[in-house]
Amino acid sequence: METGSARGTGTTGDEAAEPVWTGLPPGLLRMRRLLLVVWLGLIALALGLLLGLLAGPGWAAFALLPLTLMAWGWVLLGRNWRSWRYAERADDLLISRGVLWREETVVPYGRMQLVEVTSGPVERHFGLASVQLHTAAAATDATIPGLDPAEAERLRDRLTELGEARSAGL
Repeated sequence: METGSARGTGTTGDEAAEPVWTGLPPGLLRMRRLLLVVWLGLIALALGLLLGLLAGPGWAAFALLPLTLMAWGWVLLGRNWRSWRYAERADDLLISRGVLWREETVVPYGRMQLVEVTSGPVERHFGLASVQLHTAAAATDATIPGLDPAEAERLRDRLTELGEARSAGL
């Protein structure tokens, strides 16, 4: 067992010890905020032009509604991004997320059946990838979004290695 490492539970191996949490990189927040600005900006522009041309300039003020949503969404995206974190422990992986309703998923290494790294076109443009964990129970499938591709591959390889070692005794 590793003792005093950067990953894991600490120096004693005690399960009650606080895990070392890793947050998501800021690139995920930048990507999500840019998408928010682009989509709601286009909606505000289209709404303002359509209402201005069809109903008059006074009605074009309703284009401010998507801009208000943009400001509110900007704050909410930041809070959501800060709530995501994960921790590698000796026997399982913890994933924690949620602002109002906190959700913590514990995935035992021995129960993992498949660990995949995915990256869509937008994620690839921003240099991000997601790690998705599959277990026998569909309810315990978990995803860690917005990781650096090198970290996602490292995590995939480590989880696969630990999963194979832990499942050998089953």
